[in-house]
Amino acid sequence: MFKVMIRDNMSPVAKEILEETGKIDVTIDFDKKTSDPEVLSEIIGEYDALAIRSGTKVTEAVLQKAKNLKVIGRAGIGVDNIDVRAATNHGIVVMNAPGGNTVTTGEHAISLMLALARNIPQGTASLREAKWEKKQLIGVEITGKTLGIMGLGNIGRVVAERAIGLKMRVIAADPFVSEEAAKALKVELVSIEDLYKRSDFITLHVPRLKETMNMINASALSQMKPGVRLINCSRGEVVNLEDLDKAINDGHVAGAALDVFPKEPPDSSLSILKNPNVIMTPHLGASTGEAQSKVAEMIGRQISDYLINETIIHAVNFPPVSKEEMEQLRPYIDLGEKMGSLMSQMERNIHDITINYCGKLTNFATKPITHSILKGYLDSFTDMPVNYVSAPSIASGKGIHVKEIFSESKDDFSGLIKIKLEGCEEGPDQIWGTIFGKKYPRIVRLGKIFMDAIPDGWMIVIQNIDRPGVIGNVGSTLGKHDINIGRFQLGRLENRALCMVNIDEPAGEHVLDEIRKLPNILKVCQVRM
Repeated sequence: MFKVMIRDNMSPVAKEILEETGKIDVTIDFDKKTSDPEVLSEIIGEYDALAIRSGTKVTEAVLQKAKNLKVIGRAGIGVDNIDVRAATNHGIVVMNAPGGNTVTTGEHAISLMLALARNIPQGTASLREAKWEKKQLIGVEITGKTLGIMGLGNIGRVVAERAIGLKMRVIAADPFVSEEAAKALKVELVSIEDLYKRSDFITLHVPRLKETMNMINASALSQMKPGVRLINCSRGEVVNLEDLDKAINDGHVAGAALDVFPKEPPDSSLSILKNPNVIMTPHLGASTGEAQSKVAEMIGRQISDYLINETIIHAVNFPPVSKEEMEQLRPYIDLGEKMGSLMSQMERNIHDITINYCGKLTNFATKPITHSILKGYLDSFTDMPVNYVSAPSIASGKGIHVKEIFSESKDDFSGLIKIKLEGCEEGPDQIWGTIFGKKYPRIVRLGKIFMDAIPDGWMIVIQNIDRPGVIGNVGSTLGKHDINIGRFQLGRLENRALCMVNIDEPAGEHVLDEIRKLPNILKVCQVRM
């Protein structure tokens, strides 16, 4: 019998599905104390699987004690509370339930918008205080108003569809969605600046990335249309609450509806919590009975399928292939993911992708490799986990067209992966990779320049004019900042050169700026493999 622990007040449907197999013994532990990694690590050793929601933290310390653990199932999409990298190192599959709460979160954003427009929470509070503030709580209609959606992903699309049904004009800003994909939704794709100027309501559905942290600040708010109303059901860190509070008090922003906060629960002393023009909910976006039942059902079935049939569904750290296939494909799957990740970190705009499988790879089932390339490519565009199963549909939703080509190798490699970003005019538009000695990944071409680089860890990619002194200057600069160089690979073509420098630790932005100012340097980018 397999043993599974279920935590975090998960819907009972998960237990029912697991026990129906007759091969799984289920333990229910809803004790909040067990959410502490120290407590969990003391009891996790006997379990084959762990089913959780957001309350339980699975750390490296827990996984070190989880000698029998084979799979962790997150009933929801976010896996921020799981050390996925450590789980992978321990050979533990991490699964999630993508899409299970998409509709619920989108509906919550619409609900907050309507409540914000008509002052419904304030009216309720007023009546409870025996007041009749009819004139003070005059609202606005939403019919004919412009809704700006920042982030046209799965949840943003749910919001768009419902807002259109409510007779609103819908515009959206998302650098990773094509005009074709937006047009199919009857949504006008615009720049962020245009969205700020035109929107009567703005709803946020962006991932938590370096680029989105604190993006709604004083500068952004000042660009918005006077009287705008803001809804945030995405990530708390996206909005600067002090700046928002001030903009509302100054009258530029009419009001805001918040479901998420930078710290949850928020500090009760925050000024914005007392602002009468702000309505709030305690992170209820995914909190409906239907959504919780749906994600619990998904995780119950996924865990049982994996334990009993070794079928992998919605894994965030493992491709859905048999063990036999994996032995052959694993080196190329890892290589493909690194190649896709490298290209997306260097070129931060959306492009169609052509993948050319050469030589012996034409005899392989290459779909898992294609999935891994897309996973690597998309990972840096979202803070939500992208897995090998979902990557193609996510790419399609963003309007990314993927073309696979198979050709006999005319190069000096028995098996070669060539990736080209179509329409990429700045920076390298293609990358070639292969496997040496059946297991050692190599980048053998970047852009037009051939080289022999190992894609591993932190790397600085430098494009420069091929003149004496560049290598020495780069080495001296990194050495001055105590950054050790692991490898330094160089490729040359005519009067141009390209360096890929493996470093032991990430270089700060000030170090990269210093390198950019060196003689003959054209472009510098730091990536992580």
